[in-house]
Amino acid sequence: MTKDQIFEFFRRLAEDNPSPQTELEYGNAYQLLVAVALSAQATDVGVNKATRALFRKVETPQAMLDLGEDGLKEHIKTIGLFNSKAKNVIALSQILVDEHGGEVPDSRDELVKLPGVGRKTANVVLNCWFGQETFAVDTHIFRVGNRTGMAKGKTPEQVEAKLEKRVPQPFRRDSHHWMILHGRYVCKARTPECWRCKVADLCSFRKKVLEPPKGRAAGDANAD
Repeated sequence: MTKDQIFEFFRRLAEDNPSPQTELEYGNAYQLLVAVALSAQATDVGVNKATRALFRKVETPQAMLDLGEDGLKEHIKTIGLFNSKAKNVIALSQILVDEHGGEVPDSRDELVKLPGVGRKTANVVLNCWFGQETFAVDTHIFRVGNRTGMAKGKTPEQVEAKLEKRVPQPFRRDSHHWMILHGRYVCKARTPECWRCKVADLCSFRKKVLEPPKGRAAGDANAD
């Protein structure tokens, strides 16, 4: 994709959804950090179902420590890998209390030191809470970046680096939200719904699916 095509790509998505947001539910920076950590290899819908009751009880790292690992497991046992995730959340909560005064740091270097927090999780927190222009490359962004030709790479880090270089203002802060939502609801893994894609003409994907499968309504927007 050319610079002009990338600009137009985001312009159209922004026109359609001017204020994109993460679909994870949270009330503060700590809850966001926990929700994103829990979302690894899980859906946002599943995480939200598990955290609604949890976040009514737990708003701070200390409250999480008071709840304890077993108490946390009871809340998140419907989420994949909940045992290891519970252990990490308790451990990161302890570090936040001991080393950061109970506050979530606004530094990627400090965030990735926390148990269970990788670069993608750190980038989500930095973007959604602290307003930084980061690119949190999940499976959807990785797919959209490669399919469209906007940011080709064999690893999430390579795709992130390409996005850092190629995404223009004024779209940088919200670009990863638009790409996630586009990948989740339109540019799907199994069958990209090119027939209703607002940016299909800008995309370099050669195997565009220009008609919906038989028996499927053209407006069906269910996510994979």
